[in-house]
Amino acid sequence: TRYFVDHRRVRVVGGQGGGGGQSFYSEPRKIFGGPDGGNGGDGGHVILKADQQTKSLSSVLPFYQGFHGERGGRKNCYGANGACVYVKVPVGTLVKEDGEVVADLTQHGEEYVAAYGGAGGKGNRFFLSNENRAPVLFTPGEPGQERVLHLELKTTAHAGLVGFPNAGKSSLLRAISRAKPAVAAYPFTTLNPHVGIVHYQDYEQVAVADIPGLIKGAHQNRGLGMAFLRHIERCRFLLYVVDLSVPQPWTQLQDLKYELEQYKKGLSERPCVVIGNKIDLAQSRINLPLLKDQIDERVIALSALTGDNLEELFLHLRELYDAYVKTEQSQGQSPVKW
Repeated sequence: TRYFVDHRRVRVVGGQGGGGGQSFYSEPRKIFGGPDGGNGGDGGHVILKADQQTKSLSSVLPFYQGFHGERGGRKNCYGANGACVYVKVPVGTLVKEDGEVVADLTQHGEEYVAAYGGAGGKGNRFFLSNENRAPVLFTPGEPGQERVLHLELKTTAHAGLVGFPNAGKSSLLRAISRAKPAVAAYPFTTLNPHVGIVHYQDYEQVAVADIPGLIKGAHQNRGLGMAFLRHIERCRFLLYVVDLSVPQPWTQLQDLKYELEQYKKGLSERPCVVIGNKIDLAQSRINLPLLKDQIDERVIALSALTGDNLEELFLHLRELYDAYVKTEQSQGQSPVKW
């Protein structure tokens, strides 16, 4: 199963510079033509480039190295420079080194030189002087810069499905998009986030992330813990998925909001809607009016299994997305498009 990758550790090494050449010019009737060894070419850089078509860090490899520069040749010929290696990363990628942010690629086409290539060496022609008319000295190429970087994607999806294990988040994502997260009758089926795209008739696309289930104490790193609370932090609006078939389903919502607030203050106050799943069960129909009496948020009752009432979710999801786009544009920022 393909899943969303938002974190990568990458080792990058710039290409090594080519060594300088050592040679002396010689031809008939001009035996002592002097030194003519050219300089070596510079090594290639490793460059991170933000690309709008790339949505995940899954295609980023753990190691990249720039191409080496060529050695200097005879007749003062310089070696060719090594080619640069471009690594495509999604827009919104943070580049960290030793825990500090060194680059934030927020615009399409923006580049960051992750590792510089080494300078080429000097040929013996470079050391020609009045004092030394026949130098034999030449220098090797410099090694490329070597770094270990951590790439972190700060933008995952527009909406995040938040809920306890077995609330039906993966089934719901399968019902509204073409994503195929694993579905099974045991908790923590989803171990990695999945992102599905909801398509509308005007070609707008809303990205919905299936976040692994939270439990009480998730902010203390219990269960799957902190790593997935970080995913929720990046979503623009939240879809709370509540299992209507359990006794007192409103307590699930209270516990979820408490965990989000403990992780980051104000996180539970983002635009949201409560999705009451499993309405096809008899107990769920009894609990639905009780849930609406207990909470102030809008409740959309549906069944991810049978597809009942999915149309209402599609319409409200578009309303949340349009409100997000309008807010971003009013603040002079460009909304995230998929």
